[in-house]
Amino acid sequence: MSISGIHGLPLEVTVVGCYNLEDKEWVSRQDPYVCLEYGSARYRTKTCTDGGKNPTFQEKFIFTLIEGLRELNVAVWNSNTLVADDLIGTGRIQLHKVLSQGFEDCTWPLQSKTGRHSGEVRLIMHYPNAQQPEKFKTKGAPSFPEYAPSAPFTQVLPYSHPPAALYPSTMPYATPPLSYNSYPPPSTATYQPSPYAGYPPQAPSASYPPQVYPPPPQPSTYYPPAPTAIYPPPPY
Repeated sequence: MSISGIHGLPLEVTVVGCYNLEDKEWVSRQDPYVCLEYGSARYRTKTCTDGGKNPTFQEKFIFTLIEGLRELNVAVWNSNTLVADDLIGTGRIQLHKVLSQGFEDCTWPLQSKTGRHSGEVRLIMHYPNAQQPEKFKTKGAPSFPEYAPSAPFTQVLPYSHPPAALYPSTMPYATPPLSYNSYPPPSTATYQPSPYAGYPPQAPSASYPPQVYPPPPQPSTYYPPAPTAIYPPPPY
């Protein structure tokens, strides 16, 4: 049953007690009581004589729900004998949670006429006609319609290569094509190292046989001049 169709259904409200109420008495202990209002229905607890700042009530009231009304008003008073009762504080109780979940036990803050914090009131509310959402009624494994079914495992392997159709390869490290148009041939003017050069460089070849110092004597091409005199000399 949705919240929009609650007109005429009962709502149980139990006033448990109050805590840290503002004290309206100077000499004796104050006598608090609680008033509840929902639409035209009004209920009042019994007076907790000498309840002081923390009175206890434990009284249950039943309200007939009204379509569109999701708020309950509460007021705490101090009962007097000779003068008018003193207003300790008021509060507004929201009914959204109890109408959707069926139960709520909560403490609500109270405010004085000037807007100051004047204590707290504890209420236990029960809505027996509340129904749980459908997802809590389903037996077995819960379903999550808001999540799309996962892809097959063969398509989401963490270490597999991505399909070529989904991830076109840009080949950042691929070998360039063997085309002379992409890379111009080297210029003939540049220095071309010898194909026979190696490391370390070879020592220059020596002539054979090696030269010896001092050089050996060589046959002379000089011949002594012919004698100008006649031998033997003529006699005198």
